[in-house]
Amino acid sequence: MSKIIRIGTRDSELALWQANTVKNQLEALGYQTELVPVKSTGDLILDKPLYELGITGIFTKTLDVAMLSGSVDIAVHSMKDVPTLLPKGIVQTAVLERASSNDILIPNGTPNFDNPCTIATGSLRRKAQWLHRYPNNTVVGLRGNVNTRLKKLKESNWSGAIFAQAGLERINVLPEKYTTLDWMAPAPAQGAMVVVALEHDTFSREATAQLNVKNAEICTHVEREFLRVLEGGCTAPIGAIAQVSGDKIHFKGVLFSLDGQTKLAKEASIALDTYVGFGSACAKELLEQGGASLMESIKKALQ
Repeated sequence: MSKIIRIGTRDSELALWQANTVKNQLEALGYQTELVPVKSTGDLILDKPLYELGITGIFTKTLDVAMLSGSVDIAVHSMKDVPTLLPKGIVQTAVLERASSNDILIPNGTPNFDNPCTIATGSLRRKAQWLHRYPNNTVVGLRGNVNTRLKKLKESNWSGAIFAQAGLERINVLPEKYTTLDWMAPAPAQGAMVVVALEHDTFSREATAQLNVKNAEICTHVEREFLRVLEGGCTAPIGAIAQVSGDKIHFKGVLFSLDGQTKLAKEASIALDTYVGFGSACAKELLEQGGASLMESIKKALQ
């Protein structure tokens, strides 16, 4: 184990926490590692919503380039940020134990959301689902790393902001006061961490494969397969969650219009050992039930 595995990561507190988790697990197995932090375009451009930047994998592309150019050996990502099609030469090697996939609302004061309120999020998915439930609210954009967004919320006159619970828990900044949005479908693979490596790097692939958690791999595979077929390369308000229960896998996927008024949903279960293709089949059903025309309208609206 003489090779030092260079771990590429974004340089935010959360990304470094994730990379250090992988570093510690690899070192516990006897491997030598070092962290190589880099800044992504998504971390540098904070004055525009992500969907306006028009770049697939805006938080992962810089690390892809670093890997392909030989600067790092592996990269650690929040899996929900990773495009469903990886660049040629890069492969997924491990999905770690999944944390909570919940979205949460952190309030300012004690708002009554049945009255007109302003909520902050940088996510089209969260915005659409919030407006579906609270159509008289206003949703404004919110970008930046976790700490930056928490600071912006505290300094604002917003009624609240939506976050992924896992990110706040991982760096110990989850406030005492928050509401779990158990009615909100999470982003595909939310709460999961993924490791990727170069396809030809057998050493790093075999080392990191030992960190893989099979049920987390299966559930995120189904969710991302649903996203890939439905999305077709376009950012859209899509949520998905798959969960293993015994020898079954249960799935729920949703697609919303940008304003939240239209909702299409698919729920289904299947035997765990037949999960391959399950997410794709669910997406195709949704496309046939009005999803194709809804996706077309979303693409036109975002052009």
